Amino acid sequence: MKRYDLIIVGAGPSGLSAAIEAAKRGADVVVFDENAKPGGQLFKQIHKFFGSKEHHAKIRGYRIGEELLEEAEKAGVRVVLNATVIGLYQDKEIVVRIGEQVVHYKADAIIIATGASENMVTFDGWTLPGVIGAGAAQTMMNLHGVKPGEKVLMLGSGNVGLVVSFQLMQCGCDVVALVDAAPRIGGYGVHAAKVARTGVPFYLSHTIVKAEGEDHVTGVTIAEVDSSFQFIPGTEKHFDVDTICLAVGLSPMSQLLKMAGCAMEDNPKRGGQVPLCNDLGETSLPGVFVAGDVSGIEEASSAMIEGRMAGISASCYLGYMDESERDAEHQNLMHALDGLRQGMFAPKNKGKVLTETEEGIAISTNLLRHGYLTDEEVEQYPGVTHRVGIHPVMECSQNIPCNPCQDACPKKCIKIGEKITSLPAVDETATCIGCGMCVASCSGQAIFLVDETYEPGYATVTLPYEFLPLPKAGDKGMALSRSGKACCEAEVVSVKSAPAFDHTNLLTIKVPVEMAMKARFYRADEVAK
Repeated sequence: MKRYDLIIVGAGPSGLSAAIEAAKRGADVVVFDENAKPGGQLFKQIHKFFGSKEHHAKIRGYRIGEELLEEAEKAGVRVVLNATVIGLYQDKEIVVRIGEQVVHYKADAIIIATGASENMVTFDGWTLPGVIGAGAAQTMMNLHGVKPGEKVLMLGSGNVGLVVSFQLMQCGCDVVALVDAAPRIGGYGVHAAKVARTGVPFYLSHTIVKAEGEDHVTGVTIAEVDSSFQFIPGTEKHFDVDTICLAVGLSPMSQLLKMAGCAMEDNPKRGGQVPLCNDLGETSLPGVFVAGDVSGIEEASSAMIEGRMAGISASCYLGYMDESERDAEHQNLMHALDGLRQGMFAPKNKGKVLTETEEGIAISTNLLRHGYLTDEEVEQYPGVTHRVGIHPVMECSQNIPCNPCQDACPKKCIKIGEKITSLPAVDETATCIGCGMCVASCSGQAIFLVDETYEPGYATVTLPYEFLPLPKAGDKGMALSRSGKACCEAEVVSVKSAPAFDHTNLLTIKVPVEMAMKARFYRADEVAK
């Protein structure tokens, strides 16, 4: 029986982060993962992360995955793929199925970083081909280059539903609607806004009645629900679709921990059955640690920090570092983790209905119901100003832990302050040079450059643009408003791409000056007739 200092189950963001920390300190580490490729969800995540520099802010998930794999290789971590761990026992023995073999391994410490699995909901026709999970859609698109469908309805308005809806459109799919039984959008407002301005309608307090079709999905019927989530007769709506995508939450994959006899609890705020563990990530079984979504559903940024914490804790348990060093490292990591657990979407606020931001600004009910700020609402935020010449307009309306725009501006036009969740504001004493770095760095695509003095009667609006094919200077199309409705004809002035923008192109359009604060998206196929 092969023996290691440390066995890690799961080669996702938390597992790899844990392996790196332990291997750097001299531990003999092996990571088992059931998939053919390491990295977990990171290589599906083509969007930019939120947070600060220490949280990999404004870096796309797959790039973070590449960095982790490179770091793990340098540290000497052994990663075994296509290896399904089917048993975990109290004496730190695991059973792994590798191909046709079943192999036993033992370790002095174990970290379980198995992540989470997608939830499903049942409805008439839910087993038809064409009903898929949002994670499956991401796998098809972003790992294998396969288009999931032509016309898609998305169920679920959390961050996964919002992000995957946008990626489906980037893939060339027509997202006909975004539906959620809840009365308000569950994910970040900036994610909802970038979907809404493309023209996707939101149906809150609605859910699926049935999927239609004989041998595959050909349509779907939704209906409004009341406060008890019962269908309201007469509110049915039909859509012709070939794909129904479900983004209805995640559940921790904690079966191995339960099998080993770890103390567990049913905690809805953390996603379901999770192990009881201390601040070091250690379960009720000494030497068995957890990291990432298996101990509670959070973002990948949090999972990586938790992985590092577990790797350090395991290193101390194994004798590769002393407790004082562990505690110092742990304190720094807790500070970084605490930064991600602040703001309106903090765990402590889960289930609460907040009515105003930390700055005392009323939270937009239109944003929560329809996915976009109204023209009147947008004016109340500190990032929205009217200045002579080119200047940033930051339509960030929720307290989210994120500050790359502040770091990106070379002229310090943008200020957030020490509190990472504060709404971005414009420094009136600084002068914008129109470089566009703030637009490209914004993980929520919520920053625009506006110049209402471009030429008599016309203004320019510089938008973040991540669709192909790219428009060309001189092209004419239609500008869409925040609600996704056509608001005016628009002419492309320029399209800028640069390595520093990391695939976020800066599309500058010319619009009538009165539309400068309304035009927020460009569509080439809706030229005014």
